[in-house]
Amino acid sequence: MFVISGQGGNSNSGFMVLTLAPWEKRVRNQAEISDDVRAALRVAPALQANIIQPNSLGIRGAGGGLNFALTGNNYQALYASAAKMIDALNATGRFELVRLDADPTQAQISVNIDRERAADIGVDISGLASALQALLSGSSIGDVFLEGRRIGLFLTSSSNPINDPQDLENIFLKTADGKFVPLSTVASLTERSIPPQLARENQTRSVSITASPKGDLGLGDALALAETIAAQTLPDGVALLPLSEAATLGDNSSGMALVFGFALVIIFLVLAAQFESFLSALIIMATVPLGLACAVFAMAITGQSINIYSQIGLVLLVGIMAKNGILIVEFANQLRDEGQSVGDAIRNACRIRLRPVMMTMIATVLGGVPLTLAVGAGAEARVALGWVIVGGLGLATVVTLYITPVAYLLIAGLTKPHAHEEERLAREMSEAEARELDDEMPLAAE
Repeated sequence: MFVISGQGGNSNSGFMVLTLAPWEKRVRNQAEISDDVRAALRVAPALQANIIQPNSLGIRGAGGGLNFALTGNNYQALYASAAKMIDALNATGRFELVRLDADPTQAQISVNIDRERAADIGVDISGLASALQALLSGSSIGDVFLEGRRIGLFLTSSSNPINDPQDLENIFLKTADGKFVPLSTVASLTERSIPPQLARENQTRSVSITASPKGDLGLGDALALAETIAAQTLPDGVALLPLSEAATLGDNSSGMALVFGFALVIIFLVLAAQFESFLSALIIMATVPLGLACAVFAMAITGQSINIYSQIGLVLLVGIMAKNGILIVEFANQLRDEGQSVGDAIRNACRIRLRPVMMTMIATVLGGVPLTLAVGAGAEARVALGWVIVGGLGLATVVTLYITPVAYLLIAGLTKPHAHEEERLAREMSEAEARELDDEMPLAAE
């Protein structure tokens, strides 16, 4: 157990790190233990507790729930908007605890100087700030060096300490004629509540909010819900900015879309170069969208979510499906070169290539079965990847066996077999050689 008492400029807050027992020595998972701790902390009504569960990806700020900031130009407007946002999120009943990350109720006393009155009675206020600092908490005024050692000089009050805000009004100031007047003569004290620190995000004033989703509400769904509420609640000039894990989630989603895009383009170009035809590559790629849909359907049946692990499985699925399509299309093209029609070629190719396609599918599915049966620490990641391979590839193979022949029948008829191209090239070469002989024969006769 590791405890920090007081943090972030607040003396009424703390931080505690608890290490759980090893996975094999306890019967509850991390989420269940967190729910029990959260329920125990509800006993104290005035206590606000946020439970952070770090994840295995090592994302900074991860595990603390949904964290976002409201950005704008005025802190007062931001805090007012944050209060409305917190009420709206609590009203949904989908969050355990919604709170401001910085409590704006820290007490502060401001000393307001009446400069005109001070000038009238001859009080020099140029050194008033440093004098008050010395009386309150002391101030550093320099250093002295003795025998090579540096010793700091600290100016502080040795008597009459300031223990109460009213003590400030009893500080006496010297006027120009040598008289002494209390500070209350030229200054007034104002007490107000302020946040411990003024935060900024993207060089814009901000107020951050943390919310703990309930039950099976995922971080992505929680962020989408918060954005929907923000669109209905926040005034003009105030925007919602995801932070920490929510921001990383958005970056990963856009990054994964970019990875999928590059994967599809690269596979398409490689297939087009291999078959020397864009239409053949298009036939093979026609099964990819349906294959990805099958994987998503398999995850929905088994209760899995689209996370970073399942997205890796989807990229793997694209490559395996392209391989199955290559086995069928390549052999069908060879049969067309031998003189078969489009329908006969794809029919015979599917019949002959069924065995290698099924061998690839069965071997890959059986290899992914242990992932779906994984238990223990971190099993969620392996199970998600396993069901994409097992369920997605199993359904996608059936789709490949039906969609690929249909796509071939619709698209392959628009092109001629490679054998026709070779015959045309040979015919053109023969005609060119014949023309050269005809041109040379008159010269020989002369």
